[in-house]
Amino acid sequence: MFCLTGRTFRALSLCSASAAALLSAAPAMAQAQPDADSDVIIITAQKRAEDIIDVGATVNALGAESIEERRIEQVSDFISQLANVNVKENSPGILPVISIRGIGLNDFSATNNPAAGVYVDEVYLSSLALLNADFFDLERIEALRGPQGTLYGRNSTAGAVNIISARPSLNGFEGRAAVGYGNYSAADIEAMVNLPVSSDIALRFSAKYINQNEGFHFDTSENDDLGRRDVLLGRMQALWRPSDAFEAVLKVEGQKVRSEIGAGEFFGALPNGAASCPGSPQCRDFLGYSDPDNDPFRGDWSVDPTYDVDQLSASLRLEADLGGVTLTSITGFVDFERVWGADTDGTPFRQTDFIETDDIQQVSQETRLSGGLGNSGSWILGAFYSKDDVVGRYDGNLQDLFNTTLLTTWDQTTESAALFGNVDYDLSETLTLVGGLRYTWEQKDYAGADIDLVSLAPGSALTLAPFGTPPITIAFNDETIDDTNWSWKVGLNWTPADDALIYASISQGAKSGGFFSGVATSSGQLEPYQPEELIAYEVGAKQRTASYDIGASVFFYDYSDVQTFIRDESGGLPIQRLGNVSEATIYGADITASWRPDLLEGLTLSAALGLLDSELGSFASSAGVVPAGNKLPDAPDLSGTLGADYEFDLAEAWTMRLQAEGRYTGDQFKDSLNDSLIATDSYWTLNARAILDHIDGWSVSLWGRNVTDERYVTQSVNNLPLGYGFRVYGAPRTYGVSLSRDF
Repeated sequence: MFCLTGRTFRALSLCSASAAALLSAAPAMAQAQPDADSDVIIITAQKRAEDIIDVGATVNALGAESIEERRIEQVSDFISQLANVNVKENSPGILPVISIRGIGLNDFSATNNPAAGVYVDEVYLSSLALLNADFFDLERIEALRGPQGTLYGRNSTAGAVNIISARPSLNGFEGRAAVGYGNYSAADIEAMVNLPVSSDIALRFSAKYINQNEGFHFDTSENDDLGRRDVLLGRMQALWRPSDAFEAVLKVEGQKVRSEIGAGEFFGALPNGAASCPGSPQCRDFLGYSDPDNDPFRGDWSVDPTYDVDQLSASLRLEADLGGVTLTSITGFVDFERVWGADTDGTPFRQTDFIETDDIQQVSQETRLSGGLGNSGSWILGAFYSKDDVVGRYDGNLQDLFNTTLLTTWDQTTESAALFGNVDYDLSETLTLVGGLRYTWEQKDYAGADIDLVSLAPGSALTLAPFGTPPITIAFNDETIDDTNWSWKVGLNWTPADDALIYASISQGAKSGGFFSGVATSSGQLEPYQPEELIAYEVGAKQRTASYDIGASVFFYDYSDVQTFIRDESGGLPIQRLGNVSEATIYGADITASWRPDLLEGLTLSAALGLLDSELGSFASSAGVVPAGNKLPDAPDLSGTLGADYEFDLAEAWTMRLQAEGRYTGDQFKDSLNDSLIATDSYWTLNARAILDHIDGWSVSLWGRNVTDERYVTQSVNNLPLGYGFRVYGAPRTYGVSLSRDF
């Protein structure tokens, strides 16, 4: 049952009453499917271990077994399992941006932090550049919808994604080894060993190597494919638990990537015998290039596709029982370097080709005290501090379009500090009041410039400077901004029966302002964007039963000073940059259900539905005032998933599992202007697996992703004033076989 009648409190009240009626008439669900060996999902989304059914929020979670079976290897793979959550890649295979219920960050800059906070073992990832790491040896992944701040180290407006590594264990020796091979000459090998070395110390070592010798893309000018991957990952953890009152976990991990990226599919501005121009690959650009082969993974490109990353991360988690109060400390460190190339014109010409270099260092400290209120609830008090430095540059080659080269630089230091607290207070045996408050201070020091190097004869068509002219700074900003904001949450949780929950909450989240670090051709395009703020109203219900689960939530978001991409033609070149739209409203619903029919033991059917309606207020653009009514980028009205999992005994020692899940994503716009030329069409993707398990720990699986080979677009950019645009497509069909052994 579902109702969505408007954007007012009256609508939420009506839906709340319907949710209560639903629970009294039929069971409802926990928001994530449990692993096959358990009906209970234990998560730590609220900084304590609890059953997902008891969390008064919309939460999805996958455990270790599901992560391995579904080959959840990056953040984008997890997001693709969810409704009302979207991920796009600004370049093929890299630069993922997460949107939750239409709230996301429509940006690609390494200087920016995501609207959906991503945490790895409770350490916040401060830059979009850090979101591309591959997963291995995980215990769980969790996704929370809505503003987070009263429980988390760094504030967020969209939600939070928690990635939790499998921890060392004192319970005995264990290990795992796995190998896989698939099309595009893709191979991977993974290993883990857990070693208790004494009664209070355990070590866990894990590693993964990925090698793909053929890329998804083919460069006709080089007669070679692009998109090869060579990734090495490693992790060491040490657990020390000298008593029941204290434990320490030290983690050190690293990644070394020597890979390639593909390129977007070109489209042109001028007629070239094509039926419809502009916007078709058959149309030509100002230099006469077109791409008539109708293959989005085939083209002529002019940039070195290298994607090199070196990253070292470390964290130390301490937890001590002080006698009724628990002290938790999480210290994090990240050192990240990468170099990669972007052919943003998608042609064999050097029009807007860039090589980007990023160097990021991040340190953070979170300290929490938590305890109980007798038999009446629990509390958390916390403090957070982080500092991150992001230094980078674009080396731009505009030789064939503007007869010059361009240098873009940025150097940004961000300091953030916060105090936060949260209380769950039991008003009765079945009713709990939830309250939280957070105060955040953040400061950003930024220095960035765009410089025409005027290095080619006869001179630059960008600045009209003759050859031999010293470098000309065409855009510059050296500025410090700071921001303070409050976040809060008030909610009620009602448990009318065992394994059932009805909840309602109002929360406010905020995201500080910042700087756009992309290419600009006037200093005004580098002016900082302002902080954004969101107030979220949500009502939901969920319940678990032996045979089926079902749940529903409805929400309304009052969104102000929205940080989003706008097109800016105020300089010599048109660009897309981050700016602010004064207001937006979003309302929608999340509905999930799973059914385990008694007539066919071992079968589980699941479904999820996301409904969304967004509306931006009016805002100024280079083309004039855009009236209110546009939709938010990356916010489809309809999304959903369908899944089936059938497990049965094949022989005395063997078990077979057949699994499939499909995901539907509706039409969506890619910018705040709602440019129809770069809007994306709806699409379905389908994944499937057959898994054969042996009682001794052996497992072999045949798997396929995007098995229907759907051609779908994840990102589009319109640069037609320069003669071209490009579209980024999701990965084509991949398939393979995996073999593993647990011991």
